[in-house]
Amino acid sequence: MSKSKTNWQIVLITACMITGNLIGAGILGLPINTGLAGFFPSLIAMVAGGAMMFFTALILGNQVQLNREQASFDYPSLYQKYFGNIGKWVAVAANIVILYGLLTAYFTGGAKVLSSMAGINDENLPLFLCFAGFLIVITCINLKFIQKLNTVFIIFLAAAFAILTFIGSSHVKPVKLSYQDWDFLPATLPIIVTAFHFHNIIPVVVAELQYDVAAFKRSVMLGMLLAFVMNMTWVAVGIGVLPLTGENSILQSYHSNIPATVPMGIQLNSVVFTLVASLFAIVAICTSFLANGVGLMNFIKDLLLGSKLPTPRPLVVFLTFAPPLFTAIFYPDIFLKALNVVGGIGIITLFGILPAGITLMNKSLGKGIKIAAAVTLLFAGSVLVVEVMQEVGMLQLQPHVEYHQVDFDTTPPQPRN
Repeated sequence: MSKSKTNWQIVLITACMITGNLIGAGILGLPINTGLAGFFPSLIAMVAGGAMMFFTALILGNQVQLNREQASFDYPSLYQKYFGNIGKWVAVAANIVILYGLLTAYFTGGAKVLSSMAGINDENLPLFLCFAGFLIVITCINLKFIQKLNTVFIIFLAAAFAILTFIGSSHVKPVKLSYQDWDFLPATLPIIVTAFHFHNIIPVVVAELQYDVAAFKRSVMLGMLLAFVMNMTWVAVGIGVLPLTGENSILQSYHSNIPATVPMGIQLNSVVFTLVASLFAIVAICTSFLANGVGLMNFIKDLLLGSKLPTPRPLVVFLTFAPPLFTAIFYPDIFLKALNVVGGIGIITLFGILPAGITLMNKSLGKGIKIAAAVTLLFAGSVLVVEVMQEVGMLQLQPHVEYHQVDFDTTPPQPRN
């Protein structure tokens, strides 16, 4: 009895850690990107994207368990085992896109929120540099301090999220949730995938659970379910509160690359909501930045060690933070764009296509798992192709409301022809 209780306590703690990792920049961008497709299409996309990320998390958790005798586990080595050097370097490239892209998004998204709090419309370089410097300094502090700080941050995020949804839900107009633009739905998938991404910490989670695959599965299921409920609730509130077009709208925020908390605070005209929303956004960004910043520093260090180059700490810190910092300085309006690239290229490759590929190559697995892996590969491959085509200009997915104004207060939304 006590053993079962202890096991469920560990599962619950681990699930909360997973949920905490899933609350980040993705949730700040969700209502903006998904709002242009509509709530119900986005809900279906969240179910599909979440299911894919759950499936690949189980695949990778099982791989960590199978390779438990290794001194250390890393994804490039795993994919090298199945796909050779091509798999290794594809994984390295995808991880670089993910980590550099996320840090860039955190820099720019945080700066947008701080500028809004300070009442500054234009980009303020001194304010941005102070914020960026703060993030870099706290990331470089010792790991134990970061873990304690992260725990405090996650508790605050849970409380702040409850306050925001409580205040925001009273201003939701249900008719706004009926808008649908299925043609724009593929453009929402990268940020949805990003919102369900925690896979970088899977090796740590499996080790914490003493390589118990069943406990890992329960932890992931519970943690991702909590995140799904939070994402769905937040998207419903965001879409139900914000105008679709016009001033301070979803469309305007989409073009301006602004986190959802900024226009929602203005729309509700609530001092409490604006303050809590701003703090929620900053803390969510700090929490994710800490985890990914530490991960990128370790990744850069491993790359330098593998190339037999010297690894002095100042060099590692510079290579970790300089590229996203300068990108954010020169391209301050890149928050949502960075998240799309991260999800649609980096995450979908490293934690969608490649895990499905190694599953299909494993002859010992059953037919049902192989079919699920084939569906995952098709889904992930489609997301990658669409995102790459958009980035190179071969495909332009534009929201329906870009050309047709919709006023939910006076007329119901019209179906798209």
